Amino acid sequence: MRRRLARVFAVLFVLVMLAPARAGATPLPGFADEIVPGLNDDRLYQATALAFAPNGWLLVTTKSGRLWLYADGALRNTPALNLSSAVCTESERGLLGVAVDPAFNDNRFIYVYYTAKNPSNNGCGTRGTRTTDGVNRVARYTLGADGFATGATILIDNIPSPGANHNAGDLHFGKDGYLYVSVGDGGWDYDGGGEGGTNDAARDRFTLLGKILRITRDGGIPADNPFNGAGGARCYDPASGGNKTGMVASNLVCSETFAWGLRNPYRIAFDPNAAGTRFFINDVGQNNVEEISEGQAGADYGWNCREGTRDNSTTGKCNPTPPNMVGPVFEYSRPSGNGQLPALNSCYSITGGAFVPAGVWPSEYDGAYLFADFGCGRIFSLKPNGNGYTTELFVDRRNLSNPTHLTFGPYGNTQALYYLDYERADVRRVRYTGVANRSPVAAATATPTFGIEPLAVSFNASASSDPDSGDSIVAYIWNFGNGTTRETTGPLTSYTYTSPGDYNATLRVRDSRGAVSANEVSIRIDVGNSPPQPQILAPSAGSRFAIGEQITLSGSASDPEDGTLPASALTWEVRRYHAEHYHPYHDATGTTTSFIAPPPEDLPAAANSYLEIRLTATDSAGRSATVTRVVQPLSVELRFETEPEGLRVTVDGGTFGNTLQTPASVRSWPGYELKLDVPTGQSMDGVPMKACGWQHINAVAHTLITPSINGLYRAVFVPQSQACPANTVFVAINFPVIYGPR
Repeated sequence: MRRRLARVFAVLFVLVMLAPARAGATPLPGFADEIVPGLNDDRLYQATALAFAPNGWLLVTTKSGRLWLYADGALRNTPALNLSSAVCTESERGLLGVAVDPAFNDNRFIYVYYTAKNPSNNGCGTRGTRTTDGVNRVARYTLGADGFATGATILIDNIPSPGANHNAGDLHFGKDGYLYVSVGDGGWDYDGGGEGGTNDAARDRFTLLGKILRITRDGGIPADNPFNGAGGARCYDPASGGNKTGMVASNLVCSETFAWGLRNPYRIAFDPNAAGTRFFINDVGQNNVEEISEGQAGADYGWNCREGTRDNSTTGKCNPTPPNMVGPVFEYSRPSGNGQLPALNSCYSITGGAFVPAGVWPSEYDGAYLFADFGCGRIFSLKPNGNGYTTELFVDRRNLSNPTHLTFGPYGNTQALYYLDYERADVRRVRYTGVANRSPVAAATATPTFGIEPLAVSFNASASSDPDSGDSIVAYIWNFGNGTTRETTGPLTSYTYTSPGDYNATLRVRDSRGAVSANEVSIRIDVGNSPPQPQILAPSAGSRFAIGEQITLSGSASDPEDGTLPASALTWEVRRYHAEHYHPYHDATGTTTSFIAPPPEDLPAAANSYLEIRLTATDSAGRSATVTRVVQPLSVELRFETEPEGLRVTVDGGTFGNTLQTPASVRSWPGYELKLDVPTGQSMDGVPMKACGWQHINAVAHTLITPSINGLYRAVFVPQSQACPANTVFVAINFPVIYGPR
């Protein structure tokens, strides 16, 4: 049973019985978007990256730690490399990137980026708490003619992954022959500092976090690396006896560093048309901006002082404001896009990118850059326009895709764009068709999809479409999975199954110019078999979680034919939702599992984050059903005022520079750390004012641990010319009702 039948976004405790077949993508006229034959496979679930070898082999990594090889039109049955027992997969960790050596025909080298377990305890750390277990690693393997990778050589290791997210993980060779590696800021500060917007690890030049690295194929440092030489040192030296820690003394700079000041440069893309090495960096934003920057030796892209072109922090390592920060070549905002293209308005997580090779597509695409957004499922083009770029929606698969990686690769005697669908286990291809007739796209649903024989099933293919204006679908070609076929001129038909069994009903469609759909819709019909019935026993409906709490999941499942299902038939998935998007957080198999509840990613996320628990049961015949349960956090309302009223305070619970004009309220979770302060240079009616402290503490700048009840916090000011009161009575003012969900 394909996993996608259980992957629909349901709400509280909904049993999923059927997922309709998907409609196709909508590319621009002159292009076709299609699944690569043989690469619509559950083994590619949570696919993260892909790379082509010179011999045409396609390598695909999955989060689980498996590297798959597609050759001669088929996906090999056994992974080319299986690191699943050595890889941490919590949250955004896993096998994240792959690159092929430009001299592959001579040396057979490939390179991977993954989160490795701690070799001393085989651990990945405790989810939801800062950890030193689980580190990101770059390793080189030799891919034999038999399609299997052997002989690991570790080139970079001990890159911290304290928050289990913001790992980045892309690898590419530049035309200079050097390997470029993207590294995120780790999500949480490795040394116990902030998280989200307050995590300033990317500003520490003596670590590998928040950087673009550049090394030789053997792990050496290129002589012209910008921080090689005086003041630079190896943060990880693969040579025997070299530094293995992943960092150096704080007065030094990692000589592996090519550029720095990045949050989560999830994907980098190199320009095949440039004379030398030119590349773009797709850096995922915190709360406001997704950005694309051009790679420059020694450049500081500003995180966490800046998010895109917006200030994120003016304190700590960002005070004074660092000079010479490099801005993006393009950015778009959440949720308002960039003011140019409404299609960007619902996008919020930039992922893969690729330059269009010259001559592959029409001349209007010369110099164009394509980028994808995981959240909205769309691909856009950037075309040079004077000193800037023109943005255009290129492929629209909204709500149907979670693209993670783009690359150009061979197609016939030319090239096509290939991209991964993380959630739906697909590798898709966008090819140029020009004015040639494009294939129609088949789509169908069936009702019911299970029951006792005789089972009358109604099929509906009205969602099928043709991408060419003026074309129509004239034939629907059905195969009911038992040897019976039928061709209809309309989209509706029915069939009665009289014998028990599992049937794979399929559909292709033909347009008025004779083209048959490249895709074949497949719908499983179970005659004499009903879906299992999973139930979540814990946590209970309506329960809430606290930061750092160990949450135990418990469930069971029964099946009308199989009875009580074994633990091996139950799989758990925990999703950490933030606004419209989610981050994978925890996966397990069995009747029970547990994990540590996380804090919000930052203070703004406290208002719109929660956990979704998903339990999937699969019966002996392979039919699955999923139930879900939403678990909200405990939350409180914190009000901030000043005395005299109307001045400003700073609440840095994840986004630096969150200055509030009082009176103001924010939402927080009990136990979450908030850095409170007061901006200087304030006046009241023209009179300069200074802060004396807060009514709950005789200090101005301090850390507040969010309490378990709502609270009012008031900063006390006096005119600059006056002394602060000597015996001010500081008290906390609370109102005792837990602030509920909204």
